[in-house]
Amino acid sequence: MNNTLAFNDVALRMHPDDSVAVAKRPIKAGVELTGGPVGLRTGQMIGPGHKVALRDLKAGEPIKRYGQTFGFAAVDIATGDHVHTHNVELGEFGRDYEFCTDVRPIEYAGADVLRTFQGYTRAGGRAGTRNYIAVISSVNCSASVSRYVAERFSAEQLRREFPKVDGVIAFKHTSGCANDPGEPTNVLQRVLAGVARHPNVGGYLLIGLGCEVNQVQAIVRNQGLDREGAPIAMDIQTTGGIRKTVEAGVKAVGEMLSRVNDVRRTEQPLSRLALAMNCGGSDGNSGITANPALGFASDEIVRHRGTTVLAETPEIYGAEHLLTRRAVSREVGEKLIGFIHWWEEHARINGVSINNNPSVGNKAGGLTTIYEKSLGAVAKGGLSPLAAVYRYAERVEGPGLCFMDTPGFDPVSMTGLMAGGCNVGVFTTGRGSVYGCKPMPCVKVATNTPLFNWMEEDMDLNAGTILDGTESVEAVGRRIFEKVLAVAGGERTKSEAQGIGDEEFAPWLLGSVL
Repeated sequence: MNNTLAFNDVALRMHPDDSVAVAKRPIKAGVELTGGPVGLRTGQMIGPGHKVALRDLKAGEPIKRYGQTFGFAAVDIATGDHVHTHNVELGEFGRDYEFCTDVRPIEYAGADVLRTFQGYTRAGGRAGTRNYIAVISSVNCSASVSRYVAERFSAEQLRREFPKVDGVIAFKHTSGCANDPGEPTNVLQRVLAGVARHPNVGGYLLIGLGCEVNQVQAIVRNQGLDREGAPIAMDIQTTGGIRKTVEAGVKAVGEMLSRVNDVRRTEQPLSRLALAMNCGGSDGNSGITANPALGFASDEIVRHRGTTVLAETPEIYGAEHLLTRRAVSREVGEKLIGFIHWWEEHARINGVSINNNPSVGNKAGGLTTIYEKSLGAVAKGGLSPLAAVYRYAERVEGPGLCFMDTPGFDPVSMTGLMAGGCNVGVFTTGRGSVYGCKPMPCVKVATNTPLFNWMEEDMDLNAGTILDGTESVEAVGRRIFEKVLAVAGGERTKSEAQGIGDEEFAPWLLGSVL
């Protein structure tokens, strides 16, 4: 048995100040690692994505990865020990909220090399990457009726008669009535209006019950849909019941189909691309491979005058100071910190801790604390300046790198990004998320090669080649960039091929149920 391995073959130190390294593959206990930053012998088995101590750490001492503190030694830790939840605690430490100190000027691509994609021209200077019809329920009480309407238009019928229509989707949810008519209803209305005006939606129908808090006409009026055309809306009580509403809805959608089918893809500038960026089912490799590679692709889109959007406020917690330093103005940075403080208070009121890592999969994949996860998550934003910060489901104007305040729960976060107008998504995963998001196509990027090989039917790209040593972060980032353009131009993602995305619509439900 070989009890000696080359450090660089099996482990990776991210920053000279780091007190831990991450295992690229399983390392047995008692193995001597040579030729690295330090010589050590593993005290325990170190799983892939998990951490090994590079020096002795005293109880209470900060532990660093990416050159940043992500936790504190709960007990004395010896060189070579496995560093994880059994011997690491969070603790409190200050973060210096500097503003605008790390802003780097954007080196925009010249006019002669600006990239384009084939998309649908929409009102307001936007472009669609898909061409759906949306049946939108204002309230849970009209969810079934919305589904019945959508189900009357089968995929086979559309392919045969209306091949340019990607589908008729029912956007259903479990709210809309017995909730606070203030901000909780405002948030829901932003989401539903965001679907109606989404660039990937060629036509829509709003269906309500009639007596709910979230009135269909209130959505139209409050969100300005009546200023953008003639909204098609109805409610069950006024129309005369379920059957009559279904028939009226089918008739309304049927009248849209020819018009929606008549549009054609044309060349669109990347300034009309808005990319949603999320990670889920993360592991210890996410901040090494897929996330920084996506960060490179994000920077490329920004260089071509497009828009990219980070999200998941609780999952940048502990790393938000890295974004405030890149804010284009103090106002932008302070808006982000305002959301951080809101989440701290929100967690306190609900008796939970924001600085926690509750995910079983994250821990199994080697992520120990929320700070560690956050430090890897912000890598999705590359190096571009932080241009703007948005509320949940607020319309994203761009261009540049932006941030949207969303929960960390993937479907809720991606729903907000989609409702804000993002027309393509990239979702990185180390454990194997199978997320899809209609009407926004979603590219899934695996952080490691074993996952990609095991779930190849669900993963669009493999960033594990970075860990394998066969590709650089830049090379994988360029592959992600090219894939985003191809998908924007009509190439189907793995989740689309399997029909995923109808049940993942999940607006953020705020407030109490009354």
